[in-house]
Amino acid sequence: MLGGGGVAGIAWEAGVVTGLRRAGLDLGMADLIVGTSAGSVVGALVAGGADLESAVAAQAESETEATVPAVDMEAVMAAFGILYDPSLEPREARRRVGAMALAVPDTGAEIETIGQRLPVKEWPERRLLITAVDAETGEFVVWDREAAAPLASAVASSCAVPCVFPPVEIGGRHYMDGGVRSATNADLAAGSSAVVLLEPMAHLAPRARVRAEVAELGDAAVAHIVPDEASIAVFGANILDPALWRPAFDAGLAQAQAPAVAGTVAEAWS
Repeated sequence: MLGGGGVAGIAWEAGVVTGLRRAGLDLGMADLIVGTSAGSVVGALVAGGADLESAVAAQAESETEATVPAVDMEAVMAAFGILYDPSLEPREARRRVGAMALAVPDTGAEIETIGQRLPVKEWPERRLLITAVDAETGEFVVWDREAAAPLASAVASSCAVPCVFPPVEIGGRHYMDGGVRSATNADLAAGSSAVVLLEPMAHLAPRARVRAEVAELGDAAVAHIVPDEASIAVFGANILDPALWRPAFDAGLAQAQAPAVAGTVAEAWS
């Protein structure tokens, strides 16, 4: 389970997965890989057998400050205020946020950017689920290789943060960030005997939703990995900053190679 978190989240998760792989714990061998927002990029790479360190290095070289979108933080905060409003039914809250998201002009650049980040171009054979939300209706959507969505489009839709990136059109409808429903959507792993959950923004996101999702996993052995203090310090205030590609990867790599983290994952998978 790979949660959301911008450039920082992609790079940190890639570092964690790489570090665990070096410790003999290959998450790419999981029966099910679920990606939300930034996690959808990493999920596609892991499921497709890509070299994560090379993918991060390529982005570090190609992306510059010019590629960072101008973010209306007031609009973003308003959107997340709606999502966390306990008086609203969750789907209605998502629908309202979708209306705000649809106001962002669509240039088609997001799919192109995601395509550049993915050396994996086709849906992999390994089971991969990518989350998104219908911007018009608020309905939660899960893409897989059977869906009528190209991989890059599915990933782009999952990464379409409301009021930052426009929703992505697929099949005549518009889809936004799967993180609008949940930062992790960990409940999609219900029925699994062991779950490894990476949550890059655990230090920022409200905990009730994720706790409830983990509870839905029942008797599954869960290894829940969140950024340590060193990683959080690296992330800084702007998780979309392209300067974070290498530092956040290195932070995740170092964290995963710590005995406590690798041991937690090994225990869950044993």
